[in-house]
Amino acid sequence: MLRRIAALLVGTAAVVATVTLPALPAAAATGAITGIAGKCVDVAGANSANGTAVQLYDCNGTGAQQWNVVGNGQIQVLGKCLDVSGAGSANGTVVELWDCNGTGAQNWTVTAAHDIVNVQANKCLDATGNSSANGTRLQIWDCSGGGNQKWNAPGSGGGGGGGGFVVSESQFNSLFPNRNGFYTYSGLVSAMGAFPAFANTGSDTVKKQEAAAFLANVAHETGNLVYVTEIDKSGNYCDTSQSYGCPAGTYSYYGRGPLQLSWNFNYKAAGDYMGTDLLDNPWLVEQDSAIAWKTGLWYWFTGTGAGNVTSHNAMVNGNGFGATIRAINGGLECDGKGTGGMQDRVNNYNHIVGVLGVPAGNNLYC
Repeated sequence: MLRRIAALLVGTAAVVATVTLPALPAAAATGAITGIAGKCVDVAGANSANGTAVQLYDCNGTGAQQWNVVGNGQIQVLGKCLDVSGAGSANGTVVELWDCNGTGAQNWTVTAAHDIVNVQANKCLDATGNSSANGTRLQIWDCSGGGNQKWNAPGSGGGGGGGGFVVSESQFNSLFPNRNGFYTYSGLVSAMGAFPAFANTGSDTVKKQEAAAFLANVAHETGNLVYVTEIDKSGNYCDTSQSYGCPAGTYSYYGRGPLQLSWNFNYKAAGDYMGTDLLDNPWLVEQDSAIAWKTGLWYWFTGTGAGNVTSHNAMVNGNGFGATIRAINGGLECDGKGTGGMQDRVNNYNHIVGVLGVPAGNNLYC
């Protein structure tokens, strides 16, 4: 119990089983719309009465086509625009191509999160559907459904899920104007590549709520991204019962990073997940911004703390922000204990969702 409480003091929890997350797709070539399993949008495929069915190709294949996002929000190639008119399917409607000035032309736009959506119709592109000789037919799903996918806008680079964060860099800067230069926006976006489901699951509202919840807890743990390490480093966060011990030194596993990772077993588990030896070199968490952000996201996806749900699952499954407090520091802040700390997290969350323009949702307290 003493070990448990000490761990919670710096915002971490005992090791839990790690999860296997899908790898990122390949980076986008300039002008290509990519983002689903390293595939590019292509117009080669079965003809239809309405146009040509959109297919997916390997990005380095002969079928890859360049698409442009034009000023009016249309996505077009070779003078053609995406349209949802065409043969129906169980999953949605096959995407067709129409002349851009035709009656079938639809306006599609690339959001800040790099979803390709038709806002008026509340539709998103998805790759689930009928297979074809050329690839997989793109389908249309409701944006609130599980089928919406991340695609990269022309020249955006990066992979789906990490290439477009629902919090823009300007918003991030405004939220943390006095942050330590160590906590870079680019470091966070880079770290997100290892966790493509982060702020990329469910509706746009849910995605922004999850991002806000993470940043709200991070703000509390680090004094608004001012502290990279905990101030008092005299604590002994070495669990000698672990077979691997504390090779970096008994007092080397103090809190570091956005969620103040501490204890040798947490450094071991987080490092194993990342493929980085943090047990022997815990200082990497205070030296490399992307690694630091990854440790925070690692706990966000794996730690349940004093609760029974991870912070990620709490936000995407409707448990509410209060469940993230319980997962991160519930032993000290929930159930009428450290209410001041809990209130600070809630205040942070309410402020950030306000900046992002989404409601806070229910169950803010624990």
